[in-house]
Amino acid sequence: MDFLKSILHKYTSVSLMMRIFIGLMIGVFLGLVAPKLTGIGILGRMFVSALKGIAPVLVAVLVISSIAKAGRGLGRRFTSLVVIYMLSTFIAAVCAVVGSFLFPVTLQLGEMADGVEIGQGAGSLAEVFTNLLTNMVSNPIAAVANANYIAILFWSIILGIALKTTASKATVQVSHDLSDVVSRVVKWVIQFAPFGILGLVFTTVSENGLSVFTTYGHLLLLLVGCMLVNTFVFNPLISLIMLHRNPYPLLFTCLKESGLQAFFTRSSAANIPINMALCKKLGLDEKFYSVSIPLGATINMDGAAVTITVFSLAVAHTVGVDVSFASALFLGVIATVGACGASGVAGGSLLLIPMACSFFGIGNDVAMQAVAIGFIIGVVQDSVETALNSSGDAFFTATAEFYDRRKSGKSGNSLQD
Repeated sequence: MDFLKSILHKYTSVSLMMRIFIGLMIGVFLGLVAPKLTGIGILGRMFVSALKGIAPVLVAVLVISSIAKAGRGLGRRFTSLVVIYMLSTFIAAVCAVVGSFLFPVTLQLGEMADGVEIGQGAGSLAEVFTNLLTNMVSNPIAAVANANYIAILFWSIILGIALKTTASKATVQVSHDLSDVVSRVVKWVIQFAPFGILGLVFTTVSENGLSVFTTYGHLLLLLVGCMLVNTFVFNPLISLIMLHRNPYPLLFTCLKESGLQAFFTRSSAANIPINMALCKKLGLDEKFYSVSIPLGATINMDGAAVTITVFSLAVAHTVGVDVSFASALFLGVIATVGACGASGVAGGSLLLIPMACSFFGIGNDVAMQAVAIGFIIGVVQDSVETALNSSGDAFFTATAEFYDRRKSGKSGNSLQD
């Protein structure tokens, strides 16, 4: 037992990013030199199946817990901040929609062992909306078992509100503890991502050759491009409109002191103390940022909205679903809501792709293959996403407080002040 613990400790002491990179390289090598070793592919299928099993439970407990523990009476600054968070996330989703239509991407998807559902997409916004209403009120237990993310999200919101209004503090804490437990399980699953990536890359390279990485490269460029546009154009624009000041000194400070840290930790939750220290350095009200920063780690998910939207539309393009621009914009709304339930662990937003895909009738088996591709490119994608999300928490917290000071006539509504 001590020997196994020692091996596990040495394994986890190496950064997950490095382990995934090593697994990816080994998968490429084996796929090229030994393509007939098909048994290696079972590692990838096991990893995808594990994600399929835990993802619906994770979404349910995270949404229930976050709603049950949400504070009340947070004042004008919090009202402004929540509006900014949600607006920014929606703009990010719209940016991803526009990018996906201008530069459409297709993926290399193969059949899963338990079958594939392809081409059952809704052709119009009315059909998508009807699909939403029908699926939304499905049996909640069956929804978790069948990965019906629409119903999971709906019933989780209802249960969260019920807990918030009727349950004792101890019961609410139990829901929070349960979300922590499930998040821990997800972290354990993700610790074995290098083996899953090895199997997935082996299967992809042995069947398609190295040309498949051209597609992944296009996908990665689209994802990172949309995130950077949101970071350097739309987020500063929101701050500029509110503060009537140059937003870039504040933005670059947040990127330097928060974004860089988040890029390497790849966890918004782990970066909360960094953002707290940054807010203190900026001279913000501790009573405000002590709540706004954890809140932002939950609902300020620009990068997650981009990831969910781009991947979902890429899957739709791949399987031949005809998605109108109006339907895609509606997907942006869903991605905005869904991103707020994204897990704070590395790759958490990827687990919400099946929910978005389900709006176009794309089956869970197909969607989870896109999730697996997300982990392959996650070394860059998830790092940039987390940097955008976490630095945005501090950036918009400062923007909301400086806006409140400006409206009330107080001094100190800029970074220099």
